[in-house]
Amino acid sequence: MSRLFDRCRAHIPGLLLCFLVSALAYGLEHLERARLGKAWVEALVLAILVGTVVRSLWTPGRRFQAGIDFSAKFLLELAVVLLGLSVSAATILAAGPGLLCGIAGVVVLAIFTSFAIGRLLGLPLRMALLVACGNSICGNSAIAAVAPVIRADSDEVAAAIAFTAVLGVVVVLGLPLLAFALGLTGVAFGALAGLTVYAVPQVLAAAPPLGAVAVQTGTLVKLVRVLMLGPVCLVLSLLAPRLAGAPPRADETVAGGGEPRAPGLAHLVPWFIAGFLACVAARSLELVPGALIAPAQALASGLTVVSMAALGLGVDVRTVAAAGGRVSAAVVLSLLALGAISLALLALLGLA
Repeated sequence: MSRLFDRCRAHIPGLLLCFLVSALAYGLEHLERARLGKAWVEALVLAILVGTVVRSLWTPGRRFQAGIDFSAKFLLELAVVLLGLSVSAATILAAGPGLLCGIAGVVVLAIFTSFAIGRLLGLPLRMALLVACGNSICGNSAIAAVAPVIRADSDEVAAAIAFTAVLGVVVVLGLPLLAFALGLTGVAFGALAGLTVYAVPQVLAAAPPLGAVAVQTGTLVKLVRVLMLGPVCLVLSLLAPRLAGAPPRADETVAGGGEPRAPGLAHLVPWFIAGFLACVAARSLELVPGALIAPAQALASGLTVVSMAALGLGVDVRTVAAAGGRVSAAVVLSLLALGAISLALLALLGLA
């Protein structure tokens, strides 16, 4: 009991530091809303930026490390689990079989395309996977969720999120102009927004110029797209260690240094991915009271911000700057590829 208490106490300084950085991020977001009418840069991104600035000016000592590591890993995984409560089977089925299969196809094809682009530009495997998943599923949230699965480090996560965040704002501003230029209907534009915009709030910001139908369609498509995060993380948990050349864990090798043995189910399916899928099932079966959905989503968002603060506190700015040109090129080209694939789907379905 005493050991458990000491371990918990060791986490307090780092946790407090992460919560302080998160509070600053939320304060800056509030200031944006007050001055500009909306938050162009969300607290999630601001947290990692503020954390990076703090780390650049001051390196936290050893007594902060346990809490920072806990925030960057466990709190992030817990946020992924809670994210599952935002999606239900009813939401999925409402999209219809054609669009539903199309969304899955777009995500899979976009991941392969983005990964190939990243590798051709010389990105490391883990970085290419982060960019591919962030671009193809749900931006920062996907990057944050995939990072622990593929064992990405703070520098890789920070670089991927930084450039994805910037392009997310550009897409919100530019997508309605593209819709008017192409003469898209509300349904078509809503589907395009849901397939290309990174976050649900960004869909709500981008879709209104083409009416309420665009907002409703975009939100529905986006939620279905978010659901792909679970299967993608599950597949990556099986493939990423080998793809990224990660050494086998000690519990995956035979004592005495023999051939690696097959990992158990707990290692094939990370606990937070199983939790995510369990939450989706619980929501679909109406086992979760409706009054708990909004608080759970708010808690997931808050935990993700704290985790991003922790990641920022572990970032080496020089490493991020060194990767800047290649990462930004990979994100831009991946986004253009995603847009082309999405328009092709809409044409195939007769929506564009």
